[in-house]
Order: sequence, then structure tokens, then C-alpha cells
Amino acid sequence: FAQIKAGDTVVDLGSGAGNDCFIARALTGETGKVIGIDMTEAMIEKAKENTKKLGFTNISFVFGDIENMPINDHTADVIISNCVLNLVPDKEKAFNEIYRILKPGGHLSVSDVVLNGKIPDSLKNTAEMYAGCVSGAIQKEEYISIMEKAGLKNIRIQKSKSIDIPDDILLKYITIKEMEEFKQNNIGIFSITVYAEK
Repeated sequence: FAQIKAGDTVVDLGSGAGNDCFIARALTGETGKVIGIDMTEAMIEKAKENTKKLGFTNISFVFGDIENMPINDHTADVIISNCVLNLVPDKEKAFNEIYRILKPGGHLSVSDVVLNGKIPDSLKNTAEMYAGCVSGAIQKEEYISIMEKAGLKNIRIQKSKSIDIPDDILLKYITIKEMEEFKQNNIGIFSITVYAEK
């Protein structure tokens, strides 16, 4: 989905231990460059250890916040991210930063979680749902609108998949009546992959 080519500079937002960076590096090759950014120092250290073990010299990891990235303007040909942006409190700032660090003609392909309809607060605010990328999620239309406001163009959803939460999990957080309403009103949690260009 990310359409990474040999020689590209790729930035991975929320890079964790570096797994997606290593996959991206296989596509950019020796002539490309991969930069991972993460807000957890322990993950940055782990990613650096993993890079050293693998002997890669064209991957770097930076400690930082997606809302205020320590990355220069017009750096990235491609930006990737996997279920991270919905957890960022200020999504407008995050997408403005994405626009800033993208090269003109660059693009992003990010996987994320969005909502369709109102999720009961008791479900949305739980730690388990947060860890599963749900509680930070916003409405799909709002998500696309924030991307547009940041200046991104040719926005398209490359993939969309409904996330089905089993009844026994739902009933830990909401009543039977709330669960019935949740299902009847086609309220949904979706995993989407979104593409956009600068």
C-alpha cells in the first residue's frame, strides 16, 4: 500500500522496536533511507539495538513527538504509520507536521482506526480499548477532513475492514441495551489504510 521505491526516504511514525522500518528498508534498498520516530525512549533504544544486530547503516531512530517532529522540512518521500495517529491527542498538529516533513510530490500511507457513529463512552474510555487503538479514534469523515485541512491531496482509502468486538468483550463495558443499540444502529469501528499526497 505504501508504494515505497528504491532510493526513497521513508519516515515511520510510532516506529516501536523498528519492525516496519526494517520492512521499509528492504524496499528502499541501500540507496534509500528510513527514519523511525517514537515517543518512548525504551523503544528507541530497542530499535537501535535491533538495527545494530542487523547491520543496517541507513536506518535511524529519533526520540520525539508526532505533534512536533524533530525532522527537517521536505525530508520524506513516503510516510508510514500503523495504528498510531488515532492515539495522538492533537491530530490537526500531527497532520500539519506530516505535511511539513513530506517532500513536494511525496505521499503517505497510514493504517489507523476510525469510527462510524457514536461509541458508548464506557466502551471508548477503557484501557483495553485504548491499547487496541479504539479510544483515541475519531469519526472517519473528521479524520479525512483533518487531512484535507493540512493540505493533503488525492486522499483515498486503500483498505477498510470492520473490527468486530465479541459480545462477551462488549458486555464487560456496556449494558445489553447499549450493545443492542450499538449493533442495530450500524455503529462501527473500522481499520482503514489511507493514502494521500503533498
